[in-house]
Amino acid sequence: MIQIRRAVLDAIIHEAVKAYPLEACGLISGPTIGSEADVADEFHPCVNIAGSARVYTIDPKDHLRIEREVENRDNEVIGVVHSHTHSEPFPSPTDVGQAPDPNWHYIIVSLKRESPETRCYRIIDGDITEERLQILN
Repeated sequence: MIQIRRAVLDAIIHEAVKAYPLEACGLISGPTIGSEADVADEFHPCVNIAGSARVYTIDPKDHLRIEREVENRDNEVIGVVHSHTHSEPFPSPTDVGQAPDPNWHYIIVSLKRESPETRCYRIIDGDITEERLQILN
């Protein structure tokens, strides 16, 4: 399970809508708490250098900068976020193949319907498991 602050989720959805028709992407971070439920308390939008409506690639410079900023606050990157502009909020084969960290949460916002739909997954050795996304106020 992952807990996410309402303001963080709102920022993620806003970024997905703003980037449309291209896929949006970014990283989420939170405190290192060593429990089963990570807390996403920051969203870090990133440049999608793929410039595509079907795939995303986080700018490596953004990724490195965010990792450093987060670590300086004794937090850590706990996941990646991206949007699907024309498909369900389920990891594509490309998403699964590019999943870099089995400890990360993978949040996908689908813009396929009128209202954005958000889901979260763990991807470990190619296996996809949906996890609960608990929204905190």
